[in-house]
Amino acid sequence: MSKINLLQAINQALDSTLAQNDLAICFGEDVGHFGGVFRATSHLQEKYGKQRCFNTPLTEQGIIGFANGAAAQGMTAIAEIQFADYIFPAFDQIVNESAKFRYRSGNEFNVGSLTIRTPYGGGINGAHYHSQSPEAYFTHTPGLKIVVPRNPYQAKGLLLASIRDPNPVIFFEPKKLYRASVGEVPDTDYELPLGQGDLLREGTDITLVAWGAQVEAIEKAADMAAEQGISCELIDLRTCFLGIEIYWRPL
Repeated sequence: MSKINLLQAINQALDSTLAQNDLAICFGEDVGHFGGVFRATSHLQEKYGKQRCFNTPLTEQGIIGFANGAAAQGMTAIAEIQFADYIFPAFDQIVNESAKFRYRSGNEFNVGSLTIRTPYGGGINGAHYHSQSPEAYFTHTPGLKIVVPRNPYQAKGLLLASIRDPNPVIFFEPKKLYRASVGEVPDTDYELPLGQGDLLREGTDITLVAWGAQVEAIEKAADMAAEQGISCELIDLRTCFLGIEIYWRPL
């Protein structure tokens, strides 16, 4: 076990994937030698070479178009959109291609080995184009899985599970917690199951549900409610995608 932050946990998951899977590639804007704007891909190009961790042009639609093609040809494609606010130029590629590729071909082809990583949310004084939370747009799209960790342990385990899941996944990373969230994380490889919530606190009066950075907010709200005699059940969804019955199966 090591005490690391959420950003380091993501880096560990990517490192583990590239080490174990020769078909895995990691790409996006500035992810190569620079290591990404938040340094999530630090040292990966140095370890695995420019063929497996590389920069792309500044075109989100092109990044996901390339990712779809690579995944369709059997590569494990891990694409980074530098900020979730920039994902909208790629909306058509994600919603009409990534999500539907398996179905439009009658399962003859698929892009299930595609994972899209992107930092989301506020909390870093990023203003308009560096603070948005667009996960709801994609949650309502059949064929996609949406995953949002809240701490380093979840970040590593859920990212490894997302990369290995046979469906395209968008992995939203709460950038507010990149360095603020610190915890014990196994040094070894492990996965956390997708489609299962995390029951944080049992309660009898009301249920509070959140994901990612907002989990901290509902914990504070529950503490305030408890002072008034209100018992709150707290659930961290962890994964958000169509199939509401999945939400209510906490670990």
